[in-house]
This record gives sequence, C-alpha cells and structure tokens, in this order.
Amino acid sequence: MAAVRQATVSWSGDLPSGKGQVSAASSGAFKQLEVSWPRRSEADANGITSPEELLAASHAACYAMALSAGLGRGGNPPQSLNVSARVTFDRVGDGFKVVSSALEVSGKVANLDDAGFLKAAEAAKDGCPISQALKGNVELSVKATLEK
Repeated sequence: MAAVRQATVSWSGDLPSGKGQVSAASSGAFKQLEVSWPRRSEADANGITSPEELLAASHAACYAMALSAGLGRGGNPPQSLNVSARVTFDRVGDGFKVVSSALEVSGKVANLDDAGFLKAAEAAKDGCPISQALKGNVELSVKATLEK
C-alpha cells in the first residue's frame, strides 16, 4: 500500500522580494509557515523556514526510524536516539543546489559496542528512504556516538 503525503505552497511576488506560505496538507501538522528567498539563501533564517530546513527535518526523522528498525532487527532496540540533520544549500556554478546532508546521531543501546553502533548507523544512512531519494545527488554523511 502506497502512502501519499501532500504539502501546498502559496507564493506571491517575484523571487527576490516575494514570499510564500507552506502547509502540510495531508496531516495539518503545520500551516502557513513563511518561506522567502532572502531567508533561504542567507545564514540567518530569523523565524522563517526553508525547503532545506524541511528536508533536514525529513531526513532526521526518517533516519531515526531506519536506525531504530535496524537496531531492533539486530536484537538491540535503542533506549533512545537523538538525531540531527544539517542540510547545506549553496551556489554551484550559475545556480543553487542542496549539496549535502550531514546526519549526527547519539544513542543509548544496551549490549552494543561502538563498532556495532557505527555499523548500524552507516546502514541506516544508506537505507532510509529519504537517503535513497538523495543518494547520487547529495553528499551524505553520518557521525555516530554511542552513549555509555
């Protein structure tokens, strides 16, 4: 069974001075989050989101689920996982693109050593559906720390 999710955006104005609002149409979890080009392309977002921040949230959530599933299948379900994704949007040639998504995870997992956690972390990076969507087009990395 396929799961389909939908988001909507309303935009007014040109790219440099216009702005829009993005909403989660399927779930209603967020409504009318403001997006604009200046805040997308500047380091300080100042309360306005961007497609890249939403991608980072998607990647972090997907990765946490994939890692949890992999650890569970290996007989070591996690007690806790804390994941961040850092998506970089940069000028490339004459345009812009998402160039990387760097995952960082720390977790508490009983009966697992550092090497086992790192192996599971790498497998989840390669296997999560958002990573699969990005693979080959965006540099992917993961830094994993097992909490003692």
